[in-house]
Amino acid sequence: MRYPVTPDGRYFVVRGRLWRCTNPGLDDDTRASLTHELMSARRAKQTAMRQDDKAARETARARVDAAKQALGERGPVWWTDGAPDYNRHMARNTPYAGWFSDQA
Repeated sequence: MRYPVTPDGRYFVVRGRLWRCTNPGLDDDTRASLTHELMSARRAKQTAMRQDDKAARETARARVDAAKQALGERGPVWWTDGAPDYNRHMARNTPYAGWFSDQA
C-alpha cells in the first residue's frame, strides 16, 4: 500500500497523521544499510518483548531510534529552509490541511 506523500516530499500520511519521510539526500547504499539495521533492530525488539527481556528491549529500542535518526525520520529535520517539523501531527491541523482534504 502506498501512502500519500505531501507535495514537498517531507511527510507521508497514515490515518490522517503526518510521518516524516526518509531523507532523500541519502545515497542508495546508505539508505539500504540503515533500513536493514532498522528492520533488524525492530525484530530484536519484538523478540525481547516476547521473552520479557527488558534490558534487551531497551537496547533494541535505542537501535531503532538511532537508525530512524540516521534516516532522518526522527531528530533534526533534513530540510534546510527553516520550515517547522510537523512529524506525528494530524494533517488537518497543519499547513497541509488543504492538500490533505483534497486526497479523499
